[in-house]
Amino acid sequence: MTAAAEFRPLALCVLTVSDTRTPANDTSGDVLCAALADAGHALHERAIVRDDKYAMRALVSRWIADEAIDGILVTGGTGFTGRDSTPEALIPLLDKQMPGFGELFRVLSFDEIGTSTLQSRAFAGMANATFLFALPGSTSACRTAWERIIRAQLDARTRPCNLANLRPRLKE
Repeated sequence: MTAAAEFRPLALCVLTVSDTRTPANDTSGDVLCAALADAGHALHERAIVRDDKYAMRALVSRWIADEAIDGILVTGGTGFTGRDSTPEALIPLLDKQMPGFGELFRVLSFDEIGTSTLQSRAFAGMANATFLFALPGSTSACRTAWERIIRAQLDARTRPCNLANLRPRLKE
């Protein structure tokens, strides 16, 4: 029998994409930062950038290149308005996409917001062995994604498998 894995804290970054949020009213970023800390992970860096694909790419590229960062949580810019450009900005940076994340997120969101979940372009993937999760800007959507998907996948104790245990093998 294999011994149970021990919890390993990860270094995570939180990025809020918004033209209107500030440190004073960034409730979605606050939820994600509190949740990752409560789970035992470390906040490596937090930022707010305007909904501009080049500003997003510049910051996320720096984080992806930093070997000390295990993952990035992005909130905002995943909707359908003219300013929502997170998928267009960040998907090209990914080495591998994780289609199941967006699919599962929309299934879980259906219970909360019904067919409005069709408007979500939430996605996830990996770049340079760094996980990236892009979530809607809604505080409740961030809470749902963290509590029902991300928290367990970033915990090395989750069975039968989890993303935390994959990270050392991602550059094979």
